[in-house]
Amino acid sequence: KDVQKEREPHVYLSKEEVKEKIESYNSSVTDKLKMTLNTNGIYTGFIKVQMELCRPITVQSSQSQGRCVHSNNETAFYLPDGCVNTLHISSTNTVREVIEALLKKFFVADNPAKFALYKRCHKEDQVYTCKLSDREHPLYLRLVAGPRTEMLSFVLREHETGEVMWEAFSIPELQNFLRILDKEENEQLQILKKRYAAYRDKLEEALGGVWKPG
Repeated sequence: KDVQKEREPHVYLSKEEVKEKIESYNSSVTDKLKMTLNTNGIYTGFIKVQMELCRPITVQSSQSQGRCVHSNNETAFYLPDGCVNTLHISSTNTVREVIEALLKKFFVADNPAKFALYKRCHKEDQVYTCKLSDREHPLYLRLVAGPRTEMLSFVLREHETGEVMWEAFSIPELQNFLRILDKEENEQLQILKKRYAAYRDKLEEALGGVWKPG
């Protein structure tokens, strides 16, 4: 269930409170991805982000994998469904910086403004997905929620269709998208033609049996 952005107040914890929460967090970690508190009060840790991208992304051709369309030294392709990436970040890193780090890790050439980070959480036996603002701090949310991803997880998506900043797309990117759409349209047409051709053959065969002279 997608809901409107929830503005949750950022509770400013004291250094002692942060230390206690980190100790509690680390005692519950099962994948060795613990948090570390530095002497300056800044803490570091890991977050996992699931990639739920419907549209193709643009990367350097040498880094691409999977179904793609080439244009000079860049490639537009779809990331595999359910792809999850782990990032090591600090408590000072914002949502916008996390998005930029993810794209850099995948060698994505697209403008970060095309994407948004969401949090997915469980409340009263329901799953809610909320868009995070660019200035929120994902590691703080991870610390407060604890290490269990079924309680809180992060998802990278494109902005909704009505929110897409089309000016952020380059001409080669748009041309690549059109090529992919043309290819997929042709593939679907061929599938439909084969399906209806098979139906036609079966109908003609049935009609031939019915009208066959005795």
